Amino acid sequence: MKLNPEMADIPIIFLTALNATEDIVKGFKVGGNDFISKPFNKEELIIRVTHQISLVAAKRIINKQTEELRKTIMGRDKLYSVIAHDLRSPIGSIKMVLNMLILRLPGDLIGADLYELLTMANQTTEEVFSLLDNLLKWTKSQTGKLKVVPQEIDVVKVAEGAAEVFGMVAELKKIRIKADLPADAIPVRADVDMIKTVIRNLLSNAVKFSHEGSEVVISLRKEGEMAVVSVEDRGCGIDEENQKKLLHTGTHFSTFGTNNEEGAGLGLLLCQDFVAKNGGELWFTSKKGKGSTFSFSVPLAK
Repeated sequence: MKLNPEMADIPIIFLTALNATEDIVKGFKVGGNDFISKPFNKEELIIRVTHQISLVAAKRIINKQTEELRKTIMGRDKLYSVIAHDLRSPIGSIKMVLNMLILRLPGDLIGADLYELLTMANQTTEEVFSLLDNLLKWTKSQTGKLKVVPQEIDVVKVAEGAAEVFGMVAELKKIRIKADLPADAIPVRADVDMIKTVIRNLLSNAVKFSHEGSEVVISLRKEGEMAVVSVEDRGCGIDEENQKKLLHTGTHFSTFGTNNEEGAGLGLLLCQDFVAKNGGELWFTSKKGKGSTFSFSVPLAK
């Protein structure tokens, strides 16, 4: 009876004259949901039947709500993915053009007002592109469509490349990115794209919350069987109350950078997820008004 899907939810109450524990256990193992000992009491039977019917009804409600929730989540994730994918490419093209213009057109050539508008447009496209990129990767990660592809990589070169690429963005705020990295290679076993994403997000946040003319330092060291990458800034810092919320999916808050850049709070959650998928941890230290240091570990290659 229990093997038939159409009858599997029907509760079975067995009536028995056997009161030994092993006999009752055997009854449950073959599919019984409850039992009544002989001689039975009518009121007891009614109560037990009512209880089993209530359990079946509750299970059906839970299953229905679970299925509705699953469909809602799938629809949401698909919408996020489509939005992020379809908008990411054109926004990326606009971002590249604005980056080139702002680096090649000095303010005294085009006028202060136009240069300020160009700077604001560039800042906005950088934020939108970063959000779309993170949203696309987060959605794929949460739906299991983003697979971890571990390989042996030199994390020193990965960090150098990220610092060099992000140096252009930092220049717009007159911020210097200093790469305090070892001369020798440090091989780790990880997904190179995920590690690049983590480092880019940490550098992006450091620049966002740093003051004009300051310095952001990316460093790398070995600790036991792990390589540790750290990104340090001397910017706004994070107050103690918000530090408690920062790496928790159940809490959400947005803060503004030193040029009023708004953060969506998704980047660090993505970093935490990617680091965990590669066998490492993400942590930070921060002091309001003094700056922050975000670090993550990744296993050394054996």
